[in-house]
Amino acid sequence: MIALCTESSHTRGMGHLFRAMVLAEGLRAAGHAVKFYVNDHPATAALLTQRGLPFEVVPLEDVEQNWEGKAIERDDIKVWVFDRHRTDQRSAHRIKAKDIPLVTFDDRGGGAALADLHIAAMPCEDGREFAGKRVLTGIRYLMLDPAIAAFRRQRSAVESMVVTLGGADTYGVTMKIMRLLSGRALRKTVILGPAFLHENELAPHWTSDFVIKRSVPSLIEEFARHDVAVTGGGMTPFEANAAGLPCVVVANEDFEIPVGRELAKLGGAVFAGHHSALDESLFALDLPVAEMSRAGMQAVPIDGTQRVVEAIVAL
Repeated sequence: MIALCTESSHTRGMGHLFRAMVLAEGLRAAGHAVKFYVNDHPATAALLTQRGLPFEVVPLEDVEQNWEGKAIERDDIKVWVFDRHRTDQRSAHRIKAKDIPLVTFDDRGGGAALADLHIAAMPCEDGREFAGKRVLTGIRYLMLDPAIAAFRRQRSAVESMVVTLGGADTYGVTMKIMRLLSGRALRKTVILGPAFLHENELAPHWTSDFVIKRSVPSLIEEFARHDVAVTGGGMTPFEANAAGLPCVVVANEDFEIPVGRELAKLGGAVFAGHHSALDESLFALDLPVAEMSRAGMQAVPIDGTQRVVEAIVAL
């Protein structure tokens, strides 16, 4: 059994969970059983149940009691994976005390130094090296939805667009984007994530100008219907670019700023800046869509999950 320990909430967002679910499917396809250990969050529980992924709600924030050690013994865990951004050193020590491998993802916590394998695929500009015994860096290790392969296509013009600001949209950026796009003569679809809690703020912006959808079964399949996307600065714009869908990237958090800049360099996206100071001119959508579509498909690999699965299984 391989343990996948992650957290999600309206405040934290759901990016870590979505990435861990892609990893879980990759591990299961390779013949390995998985189990999630998550915080108490109804949207997370509903999503894992829907996907048929076994999970247990645990006290993630309690770094004093040894719930990890008990789980390892009870569930016969062979490898422990933390995808939490900042793994506490005490939690990491308890994993290593059970003499099993520890894996972390883009982790800036003290516990990352104890990782046997650290996957750091997301662009970062803080100048610090990632800790861990073996560190794999670069977008070739991005774990993207494998469904992308079936939906890749070249775009040539902007007739339809989609807005998706993550599973939670913590800061309510969706409404700001809807204001900027209101009245533009193209089809516009807005995707709300499972942890979206801004319904009251959304109501004044919800006109016949927009189609609103919540928690679509497949974001990649939805992307296939559109010519450009407005996204946050997590995994989503990489998935969109890999499928040939150009993006306008908005940084919801400071650490998403280097992601937006890197995607712009790769050519499949333009970066509109942090949500608090957007470059509103980019929402005129006067974009070289055909060129961006080709660049995204060429620059973003879609086989990173297989590389990560092989590295974990090798442990």
